[in-house]
Amino acid sequence: MYNINERFDFLNKLIGMVIDGLTPSLVICGPGGLGKSHSVISMIKEKDLLDFEWTQIKGYSTARGLYNVLCDNNDKVIIFDDCDSVLEDKVAVNILKSALDSYETRTITWMAKMNKSDEYPQQFNFTGRIIFISNKNRNSIDDAILSRSLTVDLSMTADEKIERMEFILNNILPEVSYTIKKDALDYLSEKRYEVQLNIRSLIITSKIRLAHPDTWRDLADYMISTK
Repeated sequence: MYNINERFDFLNKLIGMVIDGLTPSLVICGPGGLGKSHSVISMIKEKDLLDFEWTQIKGYSTARGLYNVLCDNNDKVIIFDDCDSVLEDKVAVNILKSALDSYETRTITWMAKMNKSDEYPQQFNFTGRIIFISNKNRNSIDDAILSRSLTVDLSMTADEKIERMEFILNNILPEVSYTIKKDALDYLSEKRYEVQLNIRSLIITSKIRLAHPDTWRDLADYMISTK
């Protein structure tokens, strides 16, 4: 119904709604390497958020680690980028259900036994906002998270990936001529079912085209072909 570039435009608007506090959370899912994280960070900068107003969490987290992160970063915009463990662990999902509720007061509780020296409370009111960036398929994300969040599914066909890369071609590798980058994109389009289609492969192919103008296609075949 909407082309891929329109969907990215919608994404930017929804990111802005979370940053402005109009909604508590956003889930962005779809293949990696095509600009999800870049879109979020760009909107953070466009909205002039200061460093202490947002944080980015990457990698693995336990449920208790999630609880600590939410407590430490209360009232901030928290970006979970490629941190799918918090979307897969049942205890973590239950914590997120409380954090993402639409109620005015969102109370998060950790009922498990704590050490006497533990500096964290067993309960606190969460006032932050959360953006999830995941390569997972939308259907594999818990319905309890999706029902409490705005959700953007950026799954793309091969043609849509090429369309998206063409749209942002001027924004990548500004030091490289458009002609060289277009040659790289045309190569990826030609090989769309044989190579990984993402911004990284476009950048690599563009650099190969720049460095080896006479033999670049064979080198590109060797470097990024999936067959």
